[in-house]
Amino acid sequence: MDEYIATFPKNVQDILKKLRYVISESAPKAEETINYGIPTFKLNGNLVHFAAFKNHIGFYPTPSAIIAFKKELSPYKQAKGSVQFPIDKEIPFDVVKKIVKYRLKENSS
Repeated sequence: MDEYIATFPKNVQDILKKLRYVISESAPKAEETINYGIPTFKLNGNLVHFAAFKNHIGFYPTPSAIIAFKKELSPYKQAKGSVQFPIDKEIPFDVVKKIVKYRLKENSS
């Protein structure tokens, strides 16, 4: 994960490091790995993934989490199992925490 983050400009690295920290704080027992070429947190299967792109940070918490947090994620571009947070705007880390905890519950049942 460190190698992945290091490939981006400093401002993007800072965002990715904070996102990584928020996820690991919310899911302290989750394992960090790289899946599909992007940072992934696993606990009883895939928990969440994230990735950096030119203009956004992709966050991939599964379709069920996107549906469950549709209202909170409504300001952002979404797809079936992902949301795009623009690099030039503040990432809603409080919502990320809630989503990670939601995914923890899903993966533990």
